[in-house]
Amino acid sequence: MNQIVECVPNFSEGRRQAVIDRIVAAMELTQGAQVLDVQSDPDHNRSVVTVIGTPQAVVEMVFQGVVVAAELIDMDHHRGGHPRMGAADVIPFVPVRGVIMDDCVELARQLGQRMGTELGIPVYLYEEAATRPERRNLADVRRGEYEVLKGEIATNPHRAPDFGPAALGTAGASAVGARPPLIAFNVYLNSSDLGPAKAIARAVRHSSGGLRYVKALGLLVEGQAQISMNLTDYRCTPIHRVLELIRIEAVRYGLTITHSEIVGLLPADALLDAA
Repeated sequence: MNQIVECVPNFSEGRRQAVIDRIVAAMELTQGAQVLDVQSDPDHNRSVVTVIGTPQAVVEMVFQGVVVAAELIDMDHHRGGHPRMGAADVIPFVPVRGVIMDDCVELARQLGQRMGTELGIPVYLYEEAATRPERRNLADVRRGEYEVLKGEIATNPHRAPDFGPAALGTAGASAVGARPPLIAFNVYLNSSDLGPAKAIARAVRHSSGGLRYVKALGLLVEGQAQISMNLTDYRCTPIHRVLELIRIEAVRYGLTITHSEIVGLLPADALLDAA
């Protein structure tokens, strides 16, 4: 296998195991790609699937998962702690071997166009695949989530999709893009109070003056305060630096870290750096 691409589709279902199983089963029928990991969270109400394989096989595998997700997930009834705007909420392509970022941008466009044409799902290209500067940041694309986008997509030209109709069905919209490896990293505090978690997230994330290449939210997961993060460049801002800043900030509120977790997979050298 000379060319290897990774894709990490995030589906807006983390509670109904039967639905998750049907999405993954549909994906696993594709030859030339394989599912490496599936992680679901009922509080976030979200599942993260990691797949890898040859470029076109990965596109086909993910498309088949989107078909089932669009059929079984009704965004009008979806509730969860994680921001979302669609059944197949976010679909990033990541170069692994024998491909470059431009190749992943092309794959994102192929998949996005197919989703829009064949499934009638509005698709926004983001990160390296973005067609507008203001759409590089996923948080900006997903601002207001499904409920706000449903009212604005047909009336606000700035929210017109790159592919598909300017109208939302029950499957919502999807963000499809290309990016370097990202680490989904969550840290838990010895508290059930959401206030300090949100304050610490503000201190850590780059957009509010924190660490570069860190996106963070304060959430409650099973009654425990969580700092939910995406580390978008672990080489410039490594895991251990993020963890230590959270530890320092937590002391201000009389709190400490109980444990942390990785969602999905990550490059081995990120762990070696932390060690």
